[in-house]
Amino acid sequence: MGFLVYLFILFLLSIFISFLIVLHISRHQNSVIPINWPLLGSLPATIVNAHRLHDYATDILTCNDGTFVFKSPLTTNTNKLCTTNPLDVHHIMSKNFSNYPRGHRFRKIFDILGDGFSNTDGDLWHFHRRTIMPLLKSPCFGSLLEDVIWNKVESGLLPVLEYLSMQEVEIDLQDIFERFSFDTICKLLLDHDPKSISLDFPYIPCEKALSEMAEVMFWRYIMPRNVRKLQQLLRVGNEKKLSDAWKTLDQFIYTIVAQKQDELNELMKCEFKDEKFKLSTALLREYKDQGGSSGNPDKFLRDVLLNLLIAGRDTTSSALSWFFYLLAKNPMIEDKIREELHRELEKKINVGKKDFRAFEFDKLVYLHGALSEALRLFPPVPYQHKTPLQPDILPSGHQVDRKTMIILSYYSMGRMKSIWGDDCMEFKPERWISVDGRIIRQPSYKFPAFNAGPRACLGKNMSFTQLKIVAATIICHYHVDLVEGHLVFPSNSVILKMKNGLKVTLTKREVK
Repeated sequence: MGFLVYLFILFLLSIFISFLIVLHISRHQNSVIPINWPLLGSLPATIVNAHRLHDYATDILTCNDGTFVFKSPLTTNTNKLCTTNPLDVHHIMSKNFSNYPRGHRFRKIFDILGDGFSNTDGDLWHFHRRTIMPLLKSPCFGSLLEDVIWNKVESGLLPVLEYLSMQEVEIDLQDIFERFSFDTICKLLLDHDPKSISLDFPYIPCEKALSEMAEVMFWRYIMPRNVRKLQQLLRVGNEKKLSDAWKTLDQFIYTIVAQKQDELNELMKCEFKDEKFKLSTALLREYKDQGGSSGNPDKFLRDVLLNLLIAGRDTTSSALSWFFYLLAKNPMIEDKIREELHRELEKKINVGKKDFRAFEFDKLVYLHGALSEALRLFPPVPYQHKTPLQPDILPSGHQVDRKTMIILSYYSMGRMKSIWGDDCMEFKPERWISVDGRIIRQPSYKFPAFNAGPRACLGKNMSFTQLKIVAATIICHYHVDLVEGHLVFPSNSVILKMKNGLKVTLTKREVK
């Protein structure tokens, strides 16, 4: 018996040593193309390059005409086809949309999203779209959106930036944008202001839980499913982190929903109703008595709100962070934006929200181009995941079946010379401006920052409104400098965040 135990330990030790040898070879191989190891597939190369996975995938795709198949470990039996081919994206997201639903694999990875619009297919997804789209396109929502953004800019963002600039200290601009976006989406969606962007920089458990959730979701793509199950069983590692974040998010959402439900019930009792439009009230009414796949109306509403909360907070903060990073690296572009702001808005931005509305931002063609460039190079959602219902042949010529996980790499698409030209790595707002000074509209399968096809983002206009208001306000009031020596690169997350934040210093401009 003792001899068998000894043999088993020796066997495990030999496996561990072999794995270390494989990692060593993968780390020192000359070719960017990963070695397809027996049993392990391309997992060792993925682990070795875990610190730069977005750029690692881009390097491989660049060497392979924009499409590459990553071999998975034998135990998973699921290869990953990664593509940047615009025709493939158009085929999957639009032309053959019905064959590429989210699917059960996506739902398992993003189980925390439940029956929300970003995690469902078929009739349930169509129901979400029919319900949410009219609300977001209504004039009442547009007015509410502008009021919420401007109020938070004036009561939260500007006072904090003013205080920090006077202190002449280094600040993490990404953290500020995350707090700002969290406050605005909570106020817009739940009619609740958590006031996370304030001078004392309070710790808000829900706001931090959203970031932790996004990181765990990323690693669920990388690590074999058996490892994930073991972590869930033992309540360790990323799965424990996700479980804790899940509880925090549920507590936050359910508590506020209960309060809003009580307010709605009281409102319904009133004989005379003279209420302002509130998205929270509208959603409660529209989703009343709807139970989703679980049959539980409370859980279904929770899923809806969590999906909207994530969409409103994470994407906006990511876009603003990368935009100001690029702007700090390209001061001449910042100067051109300032010139346009003073020329087109006649300095109204320095006065306040009452003097102009969002439609006036349509004049800001160069700012729009700069924001589009930032979204091209650093899309907030860097990839999409699809699995075909039936075997198919993509326009690139690759065959896929129900065992193929297709990764549409939006991050890599912005770095492909075949799509954007030899200057694809340059930050050029002029790329988006025609010879007659108008905005160039690129097809979504070439510029998928807001997704593509029927699942294109419903909040695109809302996002640009918020981005332009915040960007214009900061540029008019401050000059942003990167902290010398601070390294900025993407973190491993399903949202394109900065690993070490965005450390900057602010210089106050003299407002005329």
